[in-house]
Amino acid sequence: MSLLPRTAEEFSSAEYWERFFKKRGEKAFEWYGDYNKLCGVLHKYIKVQDKVLVVGCGNSELSEQMYDVGYKHLTNIDISETVVNHMNQRNAERRPGLTFQQMDATQTPYEEASYQAALDKGTLDAMASEEEGALARNMLTEVARVLSVGGRYVCVTLAQESVIKLAVDRFVQLGWAVRLHCLQEENRSVEDSFALPVFVLVCTKFRQPMPMPILEMCLGEDGAPTRLTQVSDLLSAVREHQAYSVLKKRLRTSTDASSNLSLTLSHTKTGLPRYTLTVQDCPPGAKVPRSNQFAIFIVPQGSETAWLYSSSEGRRQLAASANFRRLVIVAMHRNQEYTDMQDVQSELSPMVMDLAPPGMPANQQVPFLSVGGDLGWREEVSRGVSELSGEYCVENVKGEDGELYRRLVFLSNAALVQSESRLVPSNTVSAASGHKKKNKKKAKPTTAPSTSSTSLSVDSGFLCCAHHEVMVAGLTMLGVGTPQNKDVPVSVLLVGLGGGGLPQFLRDFVPNVTVEVVELDPVVMHVANEWFGFRPDDRLTVTLGDGLERICALEKEGGRLFDVIMFDVDNKDSTVGMSCPPAAFVETSILQKVRSLLTPRGIFTLNLVCRDSVLRKSVLERVSAVFPTIISRKIEGEVNEVLLCSHGENATSKAATILPSLNQAGKSLQSALYSNRTGPNSSPHIDIAELLKDLKIE
Repeated sequence: MSLLPRTAEEFSSAEYWERFFKKRGEKAFEWYGDYNKLCGVLHKYIKVQDKVLVVGCGNSELSEQMYDVGYKHLTNIDISETVVNHMNQRNAERRPGLTFQQMDATQTPYEEASYQAALDKGTLDAMASEEEGALARNMLTEVARVLSVGGRYVCVTLAQESVIKLAVDRFVQLGWAVRLHCLQEENRSVEDSFALPVFVLVCTKFRQPMPMPILEMCLGEDGAPTRLTQVSDLLSAVREHQAYSVLKKRLRTSTDASSNLSLTLSHTKTGLPRYTLTVQDCPPGAKVPRSNQFAIFIVPQGSETAWLYSSSEGRRQLAASANFRRLVIVAMHRNQEYTDMQDVQSELSPMVMDLAPPGMPANQQVPFLSVGGDLGWREEVSRGVSELSGEYCVENVKGEDGELYRRLVFLSNAALVQSESRLVPSNTVSAASGHKKKNKKKAKPTTAPSTSSTSLSVDSGFLCCAHHEVMVAGLTMLGVGTPQNKDVPVSVLLVGLGGGGLPQFLRDFVPNVTVEVVELDPVVMHVANEWFGFRPDDRLTVTLGDGLERICALEKEGGRLFDVIMFDVDNKDSTVGMSCPPAAFVETSILQKVRSLLTPRGIFTLNLVCRDSVLRKSVLERVSAVFPTIISRKIEGEVNEVLLCSHGENATSKAATILPSLNQAGKSLQSALYSNRTGPNSSPHIDIAELLKDLKIE
């Protein structure tokens, strides 16, 4: 490896190449691949009868092998006198028609339009770093001069971004057609020095410059070209292929149970993401059967946000259950059609072995695993754009429990479900409302449920989000439903509407409740009304505006207090380690305003999603400085935790006894929810006693 340049600039140094070839001697160093690897694409673009200028030939065997298969009109030039003398001596007897000339590729004596092809293997890469690319641009100008109309510049390159941009920009400026092939890596040993793929740039000269750039990308020597509109798109495609090649080499050479390597495969025609693959290795020392080397797990459509598939811990648990040395977890994307499992398997099979663990036999069968043997089901019912949150979609999915669900997803964070509600056939709602229809059973969804979107209704008695259930269970701290509070009104201020599931549940099932919801985004309000059956009334009102401003305004107005204030609002700033709520909502000044708006018995309920332990500690310190008693409940399998915070002079003294007293209050709340139904469903689907388990005093 001492023959490799120490810096990129050395590629362009004539002195370096002099030293290189003197040290290499008789051994041909096949820079970026030999004839066997390149012959397919070379024969595609260079005819045997073409007059070919080989730029920077070095001591490569490429010209010799091309000569031997019929290319008799090769002119080889190189800046190194040593290599030119050596190559002429080596071929004098065996290949008398093969000539080598010592020459500067930026200044040649050849006539204009005297060659049909120019072949460059690594020379552009060597020259591009010299004089800020000026040397390479001069070489490309000279190549353009000596090529005839219809002639092609064929360049074998590692496609460093600065290098490929220099060449592509130059030929686009000249009005030439540009095509780039990324060559497949076949039978490449893991000890190969180069992790990066080899590209072949093909630029074709026209009689008249093309008015619009012709930019194409091909995978392999015979891959169908994908037309691109901008040079930046071509460079992006190159980076993706390079990253994939590096990833493949890493996977071929090692296993790492703590790593979460992933890649996205896009549709060849549209360029849209089609599959996301995440590699999960088993931990060292795990007892895995010898036959269980490698498997592919297909995540059902609509389940990709589930903890088991979306979190590192969940994927490790899935891999442990599957008990394979390496498991590749495949998620399917929205706006893509998938016929069936066999179709997906056929589509993924050609590249599966690229991700196999080191040492696995090439002929070993790779099983495809799934839940229930099908692909799941997803139906997009609406799509739009919010000025505040970006593009969103509303979709129906079939859960792994066989039930249908409706989700709101903002595509800027497609792995996060913003809101979710369970769907039931409309006849179920009618029956619950007292208009029972005979012989109408609940629809059982199949791979593609026969029930249309228009005949489905949101089940407002079912809370899909576990943290919403805990927030409801937190009402036991008020004694809601107990005999002594039978007719006592409960006022709730909720910041964050989402699909409206939580406020509607409160209105429909909690006795004597009134709810004010504050929602910043009018688009979310529209989606809740249109797709989640949200219906405000005199007991459930919505204020459109900023939650912080509403709290400040209420405090300034004075006179109005709430029994419960709930924060269930997400943070759009993904750079912060807390995705719920935004940091401003837990500043001391705001917490103090929240406290001032609570009744003496009132509680503050916070949905906290914080992955940063230091930040979480800071939040808890600020909250506890304002609210003496904090009861927390972690949500199993999620980052979420719900904080139930109370204030008052005796709050601290009550902390030690509050948990035992909640059990009996929980039974009263459960009974009240069942008996107070004012919504369309027969009963709330919630188990208060179960939710009150695992509470913790902070």
